[in-house]
Order: sequence, then C-alpha cells, then structure tokens
Amino acid sequence: MNADIRNIRPVIRQLDEADANRIAAGEVVERPASAVKELVENALDAGARRIEVTIAQGGKALIRVADDGCGMTAEDLPLALARHATSKLADGDLVNIRSFGFRGEALPSLGAVGRLSITSRVAAEAARIELIGGRLSPVRPAAGNRGTVVELRDLFFATPARLKFLRSDRAEQQAVLDVIRRLAMAEPHVAFTLTDETDGRTLFRADAEQGELFDALAARLDRVMGREFAENAMPVHAERDGLSLTGMAALPTYSRGAAVAQHLFVNGRPVRDKLLLGALRAGYMDVLPSGRFPAAALFLGCAAEDVDVNVHPAKSEVRFRDPAAARALIVTAIRHALAEAGHRASSTVGTATVQAFRAEPAGPSVHTAPLRYQGDYRPSLGAIQSSFAMQAPGVAAGAGFTGAGFAGGGFAEAPSARVETDPAPATDSPLGAARAQLHENYIIAQTADGMVIVDQHAAHERLVYERLKQQAADTGIRSQALLIPEIVTLSDSEAARILAIADELADLGLVIEPFGGGAVAIREVPAMLTRIDGPALIRDILDDLEEQGDSQRLQARINAVLSSMACHGSVRSGRRLTADEMNALLREMEATPHSGQCNHGRPTWVKLRLADIERLFGRTGL
Repeated sequence: MNADIRNIRPVIRQLDEADANRIAAGEVVERPASAVKELVENALDAGARRIEVTIAQGGKALIRVADDGCGMTAEDLPLALARHATSKLADGDLVNIRSFGFRGEALPSLGAVGRLSITSRVAAEAARIELIGGRLSPVRPAAGNRGTVVELRDLFFATPARLKFLRSDRAEQQAVLDVIRRLAMAEPHVAFTLTDETDGRTLFRADAEQGELFDALAARLDRVMGREFAENAMPVHAERDGLSLTGMAALPTYSRGAAVAQHLFVNGRPVRDKLLLGALRAGYMDVLPSGRFPAAALFLGCAAEDVDVNVHPAKSEVRFRDPAAARALIVTAIRHALAEAGHRASSTVGTATVQAFRAEPAGPSVHTAPLRYQGDYRPSLGAIQSSFAMQAPGVAAGAGFTGAGFAGGGFAEAPSARVETDPAPATDSPLGAARAQLHENYIIAQTADGMVIVDQHAAHERLVYERLKQQAADTGIRSQALLIPEIVTLSDSEAARILAIADELADLGLVIEPFGGGAVAIREVPAMLTRIDGPALIRDILDDLEEQGDSQRLQARINAVLSSMACHGSVRSGRRLTADEMNALLREMEATPHSGQCNHGRPTWVKLRLADIERLFGRTGL
C-alpha cells in the first residue's frame, strides 16, 4: 500500500475562496478576543471617538462593535469584505504604516467562520451587508446612526472543530476585557464601553480623557490599571537617536506574581514583543526578587520606517531597524526613574501593615466596627486627667490606677525596646526623626504626618550594596588569569555572536579570545567569582543573546557576590544604635537610590499615616 501511495502523483489545485478565508481566519482569529481586537482597531482607524462593544457567552455567541467613525458607503461594503482590500495602505507602502490594520484580512476571515453583518452610514442613508460562512449577501438599505456597527454571531460555526479549543465563557470574557483595556490605554482620548448582553452588566467603561497627551494618558492609566498603580508608579520620559519613551513604571515593591501588568506599545500599537519585555526585566534586574514581575505601561515612539509591524498576522510582534537602541532606551529610562525614586516604597506596604495590626474577632459577638465614644460613654474629665498623669515621666510607683496590670504604676520599658530620653526634634525629612529602637533591629521614626518603621539590617545592607556597586563601576571589576585557559567549542555563528560582545565581557572581568574554528578560549574570569563554570556561563549568555538580544547574566552573578559582601558588612540585627546613628541611617537612605527595598526586593521601611493609626484605635470622629 505504501508503494502505491508513493506512486500517486498529487495534483496541485487552486483553493476556493471559502477554504482560503477559513485558513486565513486560523491565523488572524484564534479566539473571540482576537475578533474583538480586529474590529475595535478598525473602528480606531476610522477615527472613532466613542466605541461600544457588546458580547455574549464570552464572545462565542455575539460580538457587536459600534463606533461613530467615518463610516462606509454602500459601494464600499462589498469591497470591505473582499480579501486583501484595505483603505489603509497607500500605494502599497509597507514601510510607512501608521494605522492599526493594513492587511485587509480581518473582515473576510470573520465572515468565513461566523455570521457577520455590517451596517454603516456616511451621509443620509445607511446600508447593510452580510457574510455568513463565506457567502456574501447583496447590499440593502438600513437604518443607523453615523458610523459603523459590525455584528458577529456564532463565531466558528463554520469550523466547529475550533470551538473545542476555546475556554470557558468566563475565561474568554476576561480575554476580551484585557484586549479592550490595552486598546483603551493606547487611545486615552477615545471612550470605550464593554457590555455583557447576557445579564446587561457593564464590564468596562472609560470616558474620553481631556487635556494634553501625557495628562490624558495618566488619567486613563489610573482608570484602567487602578488607583494603586497610579500612586505607586514613576513617570518615565526619555529620548535618544530618534526614539522616544514615555509612560509609567511601578516601584519595585509594587511587583506582581506574574507578568499580567506589563503593557508595551510601539507607535500606539499594543505589542507582546520579546525584545521589549526582556528590556523591561533588565531595567528592574537589580531590585526585584526572583519570581516577581514589574508593572508598567510604556509607550515607545519612533519613525514609521524604523519599525516593521508586518511580522505576524496578529501584529503583536515588531522588528526594529536598530533593536539595540530600543532596548537600551528602555533599560536606561527605567533605571533612571528608579534612581530618581530614591528611597520610595509602595503605599501598599503600609496598607498591608495596617491590616496586619487589626485585631482578629474573638467570636461572633465581637463588633467588627471600630469603637465610637458617644453620649454617656465619653470618658469623664477626671478619667482623662488620670490617664494623662499616668503617661507623665517620672510617675512614682503605686501612683495612678492600681489593680491587675497596673500594680507597678506607669509603664515599664520592655527589655527589647530603647526609647531616646532626649529625642531629636521633629523633622520634615521624608523618613522623619528616630524616636526608638525595637528588638535591636527596628527603628521607629516620627514624620510630620505619621511614623516610619525601618528594618535597620535590610536598609544598611542596601546602602553598603550600592556603595560596592559604585566602587566596582569606578574602578572596574578585577579579573584573574587562568593557569590553563578553558576552551569552549561552539558553532561558527555562536562564536561570532559571543566574540561580538567580548569588550563588554572584559569590562566585567571575563576575557575571551578566538581559538580557531568555532572555539573560544576563556583567559581570565572575575576575581570575585571563586567558583565559575566558564563553558556553562558562555552558553547561558548565548541563550540570552538569542532570546532577547542582550545578556545581563554575568552582571547578575557579580551583583550577587556584591550583595553577599554587603550582607556581611552591614549593621547586623541585634546591634543597638544611638540616636545619631539611627538618624544618620535615615538620612543616607533618603539620599541613596533603590534604598526603598533590600537586596532581595523586600521593603526596607514601612510608613503608617497618623490617620490610619487613629482608625486602628477608633479615634476617628472624636
């Protein structure tokens, strides 16, 4: 039988239009969210200022996109549903692309796998056309407002096998919501609404923002990514070599457990590009612990001819004419923003601390609301005076209240707490003035509007670490020559790739040379790395170069050694500090970049606002 099959000559035939459209749909429309993306991008290209999206069953049963854009005439509608027909590619110029769409594949692909109808109005009359399973209906008059309404029902009814690969309605609904959120960030001057027709719920709403671009963008990010992100984000601005970068990047202590809050845009187009995501990780390399991911919304702008968006049918990947410049701009801008942030730590750390202080209910009868003094329950004047007397310094033993817990009178200083008898005056400095040291590790400082708790070991460890890094940058990394060079056998292309960055590696103490053929010789290694597997390191660096175009692996290993040195050379837990030493530590933290988190990415200090503390004791409203 196999012999018979080999003797049969396959016949080449032209695919009919329906089959070709279904194949194209497999590349363009993977799930309902893909269809929503294509339709909303068409609306944005049409100049819409208000876009309303309605879905049912996560988009499987219905996707409706209504806009107030320029619309299409009755003569345009049949052409809009023809393959490779578009109004966005002037004179076939694939270099100067300034629109979201340009392939002319989305609408015919959607009509090939679902029941598609378009109603559009330009002037006095509207027109409607349908494309169901690849079958085109004639254009008919219709009623409608200015703009376009595209309705897609029963997605993948013509290719039922694709339905088996879709996820639950809730998961598909969330994917649609993520698409709308990203496009809303890209176009802050456009109003977006997403509604679930099943129960009439509004899943997302963002009114058009006013003002200049950055002000509108900041307001839109506040609406889309949440108030917490806005409060804990740093503005990012940078320009270099015809590239511009703007947006917001979160503090390291406001990190996430997954890369769900990373939004990157190129010339306003949402992308998921490995080069840019790698640059974002590199920017946070030295301030985030393993397993944590930064949150950011970054907008990279460049000349249209400097980026190729015609790489993937979904247009989610791009190629830069100078990828190294794009990557360097992102890394440098983020590191500069982190340095400008100085000692800042995220406000969510303080919120979590306040929540940790709240007492757990003892039982079902315990009131969860804070106590309020009202009417006869307000303490008397005598009780208040006795309370103040108990807090006065030098209270004699036995004075004031007596009984259980108060037999000794006054308050006894706990062995693990040191209180400054002559504390420094109140200060307007961000980290305040030191008032006490608890458990020989935690500094309590008073600020103008609250208090700060500092982990002295973690804070000083970061300060020493930053000094060591600065010394290494000023004097260079010392290298140690190997008695016998290590030979690493590579392919010719790999050897060329690693030797292209030989000068950069030499600055970090790793000296390599060509050894003939595809081999390279490791002549010197960083002196501080006592144990190093040279060949494995070379191959790891090559993997980084292949994946993201750059490698921070050797720098990360050197930083790990410096971090360990800082840990052993910093103030240890259990050491008592004087008031001058504590305040000197606070002032140095304020002047040192990245001092808001330790070498492992954890916060070094927590701030509690006075209002939060008062709420803990039910003092609000008194």
